[in-house]
Amino acid sequence: MSIEHAAPASKGSSSASGLADTTPGVAEMSTPAVSSLAAKLFAVLRVSVGFIFLWAALDKTFGLGYSSAAEKAWIEGNSPTKGFLSFIDQGPFASVFNNMAGNAIVDILFMVGMFAVGVAVIAGVAMQVAAVSGSLIMVMMWVAEWPMAQTTGAGEPTGSTNPFMDYHLIYALVLFALVAVSAGKTWGLGNIWEKLPVIKDQKWMH
Repeated sequence: MSIEHAAPASKGSSSASGLADTTPGVAEMSTPAVSSLAAKLFAVLRVSVGFIFLWAALDKTFGLGYSSAAEKAWIEGNSPTKGFLSFIDQGPFASVFNNMAGNAIVDILFMVGMFAVGVAVIAGVAMQVAAVSGSLIMVMMWVAEWPMAQTTGAGEPTGSTNPFMDYHLIYALVLFALVAVSAGKTWGLGNIWEKLPVIKDQKWMH
């Protein structure tokens, strides 16, 4: 029988449309659960990425023994950027970054940025500002390392494993993904933050 000649379903019919009207369908039941799980996973991702930023700042500040030994701590008068920037030896901007190494203003901007991004992302507040700031830091570090280069200025292998993509860009993309899904509102202070009188009308601060 063709579709044109099919008889209309009666009010008591158990057709698909009737079921949709009276009984929760599979999609209706599963979508909220999936959305809830996704929100929680993004919340875990948010805290994890935020901790990466925050820990880097704390370790370099206090010399907690991971990337920075106690005697190399920022509070001991050492530069948190010199070790990285002074050894950049590849890419078209190597000399620019070398000249920035150990600069007090660069040190402050980098450390305050890493700390602020870490705290904001973990707390789930000011996510848009944190995403832009964190991504800027990551892109600058990507440019400094210049993964496209296969050899250093001295002709030694750089150790780059990919001609373009590396973890700096992944972190930057993750930060914007967290903003897109409003990750700060799950297990975070995003909802409270956005309702503050000085914040609620400033969309860029959400």
